[in-house]
Amino acid sequence: MPPTPIHFAAGADLLNAVAGWRQWLAGEKRASEHTLDGYGRDLAAFLSFLTGHLDGEPDLGALSRLEPGDFRAFLARRTSDGLGRSSLARTMSTLRGFFKYLDRHDLAHNPAIKAVKSPRPPKSVPKPLAADEAMEALASAGELHDEPWLAARDVALFTLLYGAGLRLGEALGLLRRDVPKADTMVITGKGRKQRVVPILPVVRESIAEYLRLLPYPADPRTPLFLGARGGALNPGVVQRQMRRLRLLMGLPETATPHALRHSFATHLLAGGGDLRTIQELLGHSSLSTTQRYTEIDAAKLTRVYQDAHPRAKA
Repeated sequence: MPPTPIHFAAGADLLNAVAGWRQWLAGEKRASEHTLDGYGRDLAAFLSFLTGHLDGEPDLGALSRLEPGDFRAFLARRTSDGLGRSSLARTMSTLRGFFKYLDRHDLAHNPAIKAVKSPRPPKSVPKPLAADEAMEALASAGELHDEPWLAARDVALFTLLYGAGLRLGEALGLLRRDVPKADTMVITGKGRKQRVVPILPVVRESIAEYLRLLPYPADPRTPLFLGARGGALNPGVVQRQMRRLRLLMGLPETATPHALRHSFATHLLAGGGDLRTIQELLGHSSLSTTQRYTEIDAAKLTRVYQDAHPRAKA
């Protein structure tokens, strides 16, 4: 499926450049449809802003003449529109990438964007479940449905997320032919990058039980996890089930399907796993992303110290 078209007014040369950039992202960078749509919206917002800012449709020549103040004016407008720092930082990353593409393909040259600092996004630290909470969540997931196969589906899905550290989209993207039969399986993650993840016996057993109860035909080309009517399971349904599970167990709002992936990494680290291995298992392209989990572990150690050390208590 092609990425969603983006709409803005611009000169013909700029329109052609944007089309080439999106094709390059999809072909050379192997960007996902979701990423292409996000980049497209960011760029469309910038070019639409320039139409009013420059009193006319922008073209490649206009982009070459932009000054740092023009980029800062755009950021100020987006801030007044209510965008947070994370969204602003992502937008500037999109613009830097687009201008770098124009420069490398000799379409337009403008170093002014390098003089504009991106807003620093708020530091986000993953919020995992405690080990006992994670185990109880897996045990309780089946209590949310009266229909046995739906109960088994939720148990299998949540067990896979926690047991293998998958993203929700990765799990829902699996087909029936991808059912794990060994101790490991290959997962295709962000940017179509593949990685090998461990599959524990309990994960294989929970998936096997779900498939045993599944009332729909075994077609290897259909999604592994199905909704109540036999179609692909919607992520929103999974999020809703997790909200119900939070209420059932009294868990905080940070207990989401993605928190099971965070819990996978945090509990591995606490059990002696090294960061490089965890990076590979999670499919992180940068070790700095994985290093956020060391902050969680350090925070836990600090709490234990404050609760147990006599001088801390004093």
